[in-house]
Amino acid sequence: MKATGIVRRIDELGRIVIPKEIRRTLRIRESDPMEIFTNHEGGIVLKKYSPIGELGDTAQEYVESVANVAKCTVCVADRDRIVAAAGPQSRRYMGKELADPIKECIQQRATALYADGKGKMCRLIEEADPEP
Repeated sequence: MKATGIVRRIDELGRIVIPKEIRRTLRIRESDPMEIFTNHEGGIVLKKYSPIGELGDTAQEYVESVANVAKCTVCVADRDRIVAAAGPQSRRYMGKELADPIKECIQQRATALYADGKGKMCRLIEEADPEP
């Protein structure tokens, strides 16, 4: 990763402020959980934490079972990206960033139903989804 040249001081409670422009670029929102660890060079690494990511093997088994029964592509996502996928187009979706409308739906804990002829389809991931 390229250095940005921004210097921040640690306050008396050990906190460091991550500049807004970096948070925006990395899509880090207020209250996002962050994992903190050190690397082999003695640096501190901050990484977005995904509890779903910890359950990756279980999520993968789940989507494989559902995909086998439903005969379609099935995905499990955290708030930012697809963490497990199975079915005919699973490789297309695995690890991809979710599209903004889907992220908004997840953040608002809203329900969205897209059925044949009954709703407008929306993009699941950032790149354009194929036509059904």
